Amino acid sequence: MEEIIIPLLFVALIIIVIAVIFSFIPLGLWISALAARVPVGIFALIGMRLRRVVPAKIVNPLIKATKAGLDLNVNKLEGHFLAGGNVDRVVNALIAAQRAEIPLQFERAAAIDLAGRDVLQAVQMSVNPKVIETPVVAAVAKDGIEVKARAKVTVRANIDRLVGGAGEETIIARVGEGIVTTIGSSDNHKVVLENPDRISNTVLNKGLDSGTAYEILSIDVADVDVGKNIGAQLQTDQAEADKRIAQAKAEERRAMAVAKEQEMIASVQEMRAKVTEAEAEVPKAMAQALREGNLGVMDYYQMKNVMADTDMRSNISKLGAEGSQESGHQDQE
Repeated sequence: MEEIIIPLLFVALIIIVIAVIFSFIPLGLWISALAARVPVGIFALIGMRLRRVVPAKIVNPLIKATKAGLDLNVNKLEGHFLAGGNVDRVVNALIAAQRAEIPLQFERAAAIDLAGRDVLQAVQMSVNPKVIETPVVAAVAKDGIEVKARAKVTVRANIDRLVGGAGEETIIARVGEGIVTTIGSSDNHKVVLENPDRISNTVLNKGLDSGTAYEILSIDVADVDVGKNIGAQLQTDQAEADKRIAQAKAEERRAMAVAKEQEMIASVQEMRAKVTEAEAEVPKAMAQALREGNLGVMDYYQMKNVMADTDMRSNISKLGAEGSQESGHQDQE
């Protein structure tokens, strides 16, 4: 029994060792590379495993590049992978650039990829330009009329400026600035509506693609609309503001007038109080004069008659004034 168990254990151990070896060494990948005549040694694959590099992400792109006629090696691809790059995308971009006869070296493609840009998309955009549509840009002409314009910008990727060059947002911002400048420098909105190509010519002459990762091929104005009458609206707002200022000043003057009137009323009331107080002292003074003999009885009665006569004349004058006012009203009727 023991003679049977020991050989079985030995065979199982051999099978486990072989399975571990084949799981660590990508033998199938090495055979594929050998069949494609790609110089990749078995020890190179083992070294990739030890450096925690996925062999398939190196060998498969290398096979693709070799079949396409590119001169690449394992060290370049492995170095780009260890740097955090996308090896397959770089190889695809190199193949596309070769087919399109665009000069692109591996170092440049790797730098573009490590910079965070899609190098394959850049190569495709170099062959097939991309159309960028700007949002609606509103500007005011010199006559105060608002004009809204929307443009389509045809750009082609500039591979030499992909590293460090500005992106699509900069292109859109510069084109928008050019549209605002062109509309704002126009004498009236009709000039812009009649000649929308002025916007395209002005923007193209500014060299807006400098310092960007793209080359502007053309700028086409897709839509031009008339907006609000900003000039009239500003004048209306200014008139409304002036009106409010005038109302505030008038209210201030009215408040000052009311305050002065109240002050005058208070002064009059104070004077009346003093007169009333003085009148209250008159009888006392007359009585004192009568007691001391400074005023006679006949003088007192004469003064009373004069005062009564004065009151009667005052009443008559008031009645005459009221009668004249009534006759004037009747004449008017």
